[in-house]
Amino acid sequence: MVGVPLARRTRKRTRKLARPARTEAVLGYAALGWPVVPGAHPLRHGPRACSCDRVGCPDPGAHPLSPAWHVQATTDTARLTHWWQREPEANVILPTGRVFDVFDVPLASGLSALARIDAAGSHQGPVAANGDRVLFYVATRGNPDDEHEWWSCHLDCDPATIDASPGLRWHCRDSYVLAPPSTLPTGQPVSWLRPPDGRPLPDPLRVLEQLAD
Repeated sequence: MVGVPLARRTRKRTRKLARPARTEAVLGYAALGWPVVPGAHPLRHGPRACSCDRVGCPDPGAHPLSPAWHVQATTDTARLTHWWQREPEANVILPTGRVFDVFDVPLASGLSALARIDAAGSHQGPVAANGDRVLFYVATRGNPDDEHEWWSCHLDCDPATIDASPGLRWHCRDSYVLAPPSTLPTGQPVSWLRPPDGRPLPDPLRVLEQLAD
């Protein structure tokens, strides 16, 4: 296209590619029975880092578009298709504590644990890479009343190292995760290390033991 800057043509091509990839992904999650809701997406150009309206967003591109995401999350294919036709660059948000929980661990620890699980021949369930974190999808515990909405702990860590070690996070009731093929602020995609295969999700306590080992 003569006269059209290369950067603009590249952005248009990226948007065209993002639409079918994201729509196909969210419909795949819906087929698994996993509710989905649109998320904001990071902005690589301009004064803002996130597509949301919040000035100085603390978590660019990694949160739902709507504060009503709890009730909007759905497996309805017509609604999901409409959302991503309207917002083709929207990131993909999966609520936790409904079908699955997610253990969220630092990259090095997560890759090490995944290698041990593979070597043992165990079923590790879906596992995703999210920047410097690894996410292990496990069966939800059913939201017991005494369970916190967000749980974070440091396994076998000296308290003096807590500030330097984010430790293990547990996404359960009223939390959510950023799912593939979402885009991080760095431009890096969230990606599956072990994609969902339709098999039952692993027991969370068993996976927790393997992560804490």
